[in-house]
Amino acid sequence: MITALVQANGPLALINASRFIVALGAVIAMGSVLLVFQLGQPRIFFSMSRDGLLPPVMAKVHPKYRTPYVGTILTGLFVATFAAFANIAEVVDLTNIGTLFAFVLVSVGVIVLRRLEPDRSRPFRVPGVPFTPLFSVFACGYLMFQLPTVTWKRFGIWLLVGLVIYFLYGMRHSRLRNKP
Repeated sequence: MITALVQANGPLALINASRFIVALGAVIAMGSVLLVFQLGQPRIFFSMSRDGLLPPVMAKVHPKYRTPYVGTILTGLFVATFAAFANIAEVVDLTNIGTLFAFVLVSVGVIVLRRLEPDRSRPFRVPGVPFTPLFSVFACGYLMFQLPTVTWKRFGIWLLVGLVIYFLYGMRHSRLRNKP
């Protein structure tokens, strides 16, 4: 939007006010996304730790605030360090590909679980299975393929790091895998 406003014609005061509003909106939007991420990611680590996929320290809960404070601190330090040195456009692309890939996995999981575990309790049912999840897979896949090649390479590296952590630690400690 800022780029479009640079090319716009019209009263300078109106264009400058528009640029300010768009820039302010972008800052507020990025701040809210980071806040949600900072609240959500430690809780994901907390759940993964309870399931044995990450070390137990990530499931430590603060005695007073009852929040997963170790995961929150580690996530905050990682994000702050990463944000200090990374290009925002590249971070956005990595965030997009990771989120879209997660949606693809969830959509495929809906189809697979409906097939393999038809009697499983489902408090929420996806309508139009398998068409809705398949549409989601194709739509997310299409958006993923629009991202630059360098994003795919970085995504591949992050995916490999995650798989290494899983195979070296998570697979052996998984409560679901070791369930009698």
